[in-house]
Amino acid sequence: MHIEATPPWAFAVNGSVARLNLGTAGSAGACTTYWAQCQQSISLVALELPAHLKNLMEALQRIITTLANKNEELHNFIETLSHSLAGVQVNSTQVISDLEEEFDTLFSILDEMKESMTNTIKQEQARKSHELQNQLTQSTNALESAEELLEFANNALHIKDEEEFAKAAKQIKDRVTMAPAFRLTMKPKATDSMTHLMVDFSQERQLLQKLIFLPVPRAPEIEAQDCLVMDNTVNLVWRMPVEDSKIDHYILEYRKTEHEGLPRVKDERCWEVVDNIKTTEYTLTGLKFDSKFMNFRVRACNKAAAGDYSDPVTLETRAFNFSLESSSSHLNLKVEEGSVEWDPQGGKGLESKIKGKENKGRSGTPSPKRAASARSPAVRGGRDRFTGESYTVLGDTSMDCGQHYWEVKALKDCKSYSIGVAYRNLGKFDQLGKTNTSWCIHINTWLQTSLAAKHNNKAKSLDVAVPEQIGVYCDLDGGQLSFYNAESKQLLHTFKTKFNQPVVPAFMVWCGGLTLSTGLQVPSAVRSFQKTENGIGGSSGSLNSMAQ
Repeated sequence: MHIEATPPWAFAVNGSVARLNLGTAGSAGACTTYWAQCQQSISLVALELPAHLKNLMEALQRIITTLANKNEELHNFIETLSHSLAGVQVNSTQVISDLEEEFDTLFSILDEMKESMTNTIKQEQARKSHELQNQLTQSTNALESAEELLEFANNALHIKDEEEFAKAAKQIKDRVTMAPAFRLTMKPKATDSMTHLMVDFSQERQLLQKLIFLPVPRAPEIEAQDCLVMDNTVNLVWRMPVEDSKIDHYILEYRKTEHEGLPRVKDERCWEVVDNIKTTEYTLTGLKFDSKFMNFRVRACNKAAAGDYSDPVTLETRAFNFSLESSSSHLNLKVEEGSVEWDPQGGKGLESKIKGKENKGRSGTPSPKRAASARSPAVRGGRDRFTGESYTVLGDTSMDCGQHYWEVKALKDCKSYSIGVAYRNLGKFDQLGKTNTSWCIHINTWLQTSLAAKHNNKAKSLDVAVPEQIGVYCDLDGGQLSFYNAESKQLLHTFKTKFNQPVVPAFMVWCGGLTLSTGLQVPSAVRSFQKTENGIGGSSGSLNSMAQ
């Protein structure tokens, strides 16, 4: 860093100018700082300024940091308010629509009931009318017959001839016996009253008049101190501030984020929803922790409405995430983000082009070294592509401290593969476990299945069954690299060493493929084993070494 002479309390750093405008000596309130075209941060300790100016600068930097944080907090709060304001408009419109729909449904039910009851009355009217009309017709016919018989009887009284009179009297007697008037029921078969079909809606009317909005459930309270993040699961616990027997279920929402603290309205990721939770506790399982934090919120629901969200809670979900670095992998490996597969045809087109250029105008076969160097394009991190028999691919994220864990599963047809870690300076011809810069376990299933631990060109056979999935635990602080059966957490082998450089996950594949599982926390069973056994359980013997 070069500081050249400038006017009082102004200095230049690598061509960038910073000036201090000072008030009178000892006047801290008059001290202001501004930077012009500053391209890099300036270490206050390196600047040869009076002590009181250094203190002022440090205080001002703290104030600036505080103001920047508050500015970000206010910006996020304004976004929250804007989002809530827009939500009020949208939700009120939705509620009105729901209310109209409920009343339309109620009107529809009343119309259906009215139509049904009207039909019942009309059917009763038709039945009674039919019965009374039949009685009326019969009675009218009987009356006509009775009037005719009465007239015949009156005329018979004036007959003088005894024989004729007797004959007429007999006829009258027979006709009276059979007369409809004497066989009719003189009581109406139906009444004109319809009172048994009358309704009383007084109670229903009172109920309708008492219609009010249902009370919305209050917001639950997440018990952050009781929530647990472990083994890529999150156990959430919450409670209601006041007991509410009408709550039917809860809705849990969560999302991943890179920001600590309150959730941001405009976050990159959307909320995921778990509905119909019947208790005040829920466990999310099978999560991939590919973000630093996760936000959680809960709302309670009754039969009609969902309440407000709880105050959100942010929990830390850090884990080791990495992808495979295809830019430096062997050309015979087909590399994707989370898998690698042997490809015997890989790179043949490029190799033939290179050989054609080298052989042009001359005979002979180019040396492997020259061909390999021609096949190695510039790659990220400044390292060469693996070549020769080093069918290797590295992870793209290095580890320099802490504890990390990931799992690897081999495809069924995988004949030979290695899993471990290495320094990034692993040579492009180096095979895993054959140098002092890599540590691995090697599985071979070509003729018979074998499992061995390898480091520094030394191998130790391991008398354990090869698991379907292998867990790798790397403790940079404790100097341990352990391999486990990912399902049973049985320890397969442990290297005890001291890593003097950052390491990266490393893999070798021949005839087959591997799939990775990252974003995993160190399993609690592994942590417990490391604590109780101090990492000793797999025979590491002579392979334990100091990293070079």
